[in-house]
Amino acid sequence: MWDDITASPEPEHVAAITALAAGADPRCGATVVVAIDGPSGAGKTTLAQGVADALAALPGILDLGVSTRVELVHMDHLYPGWDGLAAAPGLLTAQVLEPISRGEPAAYRLWSWLREEWRGSRAVLPSRFLVVEGCGASVMPAGAYAAVRVFVEADPGLRMERGIARDGEAYRPKWQQWADQETALFESDGTRRRADLLVDTSSV
Repeated sequence: MWDDITASPEPEHVAAITALAAGADPRCGATVVVAIDGPSGAGKTTLAQGVADALAALPGILDLGVSTRVELVHMDHLYPGWDGLAAAPGLLTAQVLEPISRGEPAAYRLWSWLREEWRGSRAVLPSRFLVVEGCGASVMPAGAYAAVRVFVEADPGLRMERGIARDGEAYRPKWQQWADQETALFESDGTRRRADLLVDTSSV
């Protein structure tokens, strides 16, 4: 599935994002939010884990009144089903970013793709860095809280191959349904145009 990370991100991509985050002013209270956005199969989850690990290893980073150094949120937990992409940025904002901006602990509901319903929740503590990865991570209104906005992309055919290999052949009929939502959301929001950094993983 999407969170079964077997590949490693390109070191230069991780280094570029880490440098931007280390030098960024927070826009979410005391927390620097790094939003790693882009279409399915582009490699966002792999890249985000690499960035989170790199940020956690930064020397000399003061906590500045926050309780942890790095938190990682996956947008796949926030989509309310196969037709729910457009709703996710608002859910991220209300359940995670707004509380964190006030220096308060947050918690967001977890969507069960198997049961097709909300099941449980996950806590997010105020942190020096918050990495949010997934389609819609930097889409407004969530994008206003992101100090670093990254848009990850790759050849569409390659992305589909990666996605089916990751999620299984049974998900092929859902691919275009989701891709159509991505295209509409990114175009209406201007997501790629607002990105601080564009990352192409076609050759990875």
